[in-house]
Amino acid sequence: MEQKIRVLIAKPGLDGHDRGALVIAQALRDHGMEVIYTGLRQSAPQIAQAAIQEDVDVVGLSSLSGGHKALFPKVVEELKNRGADDIPVIGGGVIPEEDISFLEEKGIHKIFTSGTKTTELAQYIQGLIRGEQV
Repeated sequence: MEQKIRVLIAKPGLDGHDRGALVIAQALRDHGMEVIYTGLRQSAPQIAQAAIQEDVDVVGLSSLSGGHKALFPKVVEELKNRGADDIPVIGGGVIPEEDISFLEEKGIHKIFTSGTKTTELAQYIQGLIRGEQV
């Protein structure tokens, strides 16, 4: 029996809106993944620790508040500092197109902007875990 992909969904920083993150969590569950949601207002160290404790395959970060350029790279750095930089990090939310290359340079595997179909996200994660995505 194939083991389910484990995804941690997190809301770093002071962003107080999580409707999108909850929709993503449910959609990934509907695609057969096991999803752990950390809740609102998580710090980078809290997210990295949860990812390690939960033995997840991928971390998904959501940001609506504009703090993505500071917060997303901090999560990547925390994972690296804890010897868990093999856990890929993806992100999404309200992220301007001009910020995407910066985030990718900082170690975010892929950014999904508003309007991305949940099927596309699920397929990307499945490919990432199978080693088909770079």
